[in-house]
Amino acid sequence: MRAQGVLRETIAARDASDAELLRVHTPPYLELVERETSAAQTPRYLSTGDAVVDARSLAAARRAAGGAVAAMEAAVEENASVFALIRPPGHHAEPDRGMGFCLFNNIAVAARAFLASHGGRVLVVDFDYHHGNGTQAVAGDGLSYVGTHAAPAYPGTGGGEPNETQRGSDVIANVPLPVGGIATERFVSIWDALLPRIAAQVRPDLILVSAGFDYVAGDPVGDLGIGVEAASALGERIAAVAAEYCKNRVVYVLEGGYDLDALTESIARIAAASDASR
Repeated sequence: MRAQGVLRETIAARDASDAELLRVHTPPYLELVERETSAAQTPRYLSTGDAVVDARSLAAARRAAGGAVAAMEAAVEENASVFALIRPPGHHAEPDRGMGFCLFNNIAVAARAFLASHGGRVLVVDFDYHHGNGTQAVAGDGLSYVGTHAAPAYPGTGGGEPNETQRGSDVIANVPLPVGGIATERFVSIWDALLPRIAAQVRPDLILVSAGFDYVAGDPVGDLGIGVEAASALGERIAAVAAEYCKNRVVYVLEGGYDLDALTESIARIAAASDASR
């Protein structure tokens, strides 16, 4: 990314505090992660699910969640789009359960930090190959969720048909996609229709994006057969909605995407779309 000139400005990450994590996760779960990672001198599975950890995992997960919060704070201060280039990912982590590579739900931690400081409403946009079960689990109280995901595919949540529900005044909307793949143009057209409609209902004060690029053709974990050029269209649509509702405030939080070339190009395309919207 540096070689492509994409990383022109960087923001230092920081560790998430217990108070920030506990807005999303339960105290017993945080204690479990601390206990099991400290004891993991060699890699092992976290007892709550399919997330491999070792003694360094808690530090990495705290820094990832804190990085998402730092990106949110910069986006709000600058009325701009910021990309949190962090790992491990987070959107599968539920309040009391780590799974799917995820220990803490980075995007939910950032969303709750924003709501605690500013109030209002947040819209999480999730275009990862996999359903963001953890983020949907904590929706409500100012947090809305809209996503596409491959179905049936891990983690088996999100439904097999398009669905939309209310949780108080907040919205949860899912559009399952065929696990066998979908044309790039069709994927983009779904978001063209879906995002403006949900945003008009939510009228968000901040948009956070679970930016998972494992939908790209050839990804070793996902792969919906979608071209890398889809990221340009997604970035343009998100920027347009952010300009209309929330002063251009967008936080992209890295989720999946395991082909490094496709991942790099996708992020570069998001950055270019964000720059073009200024």
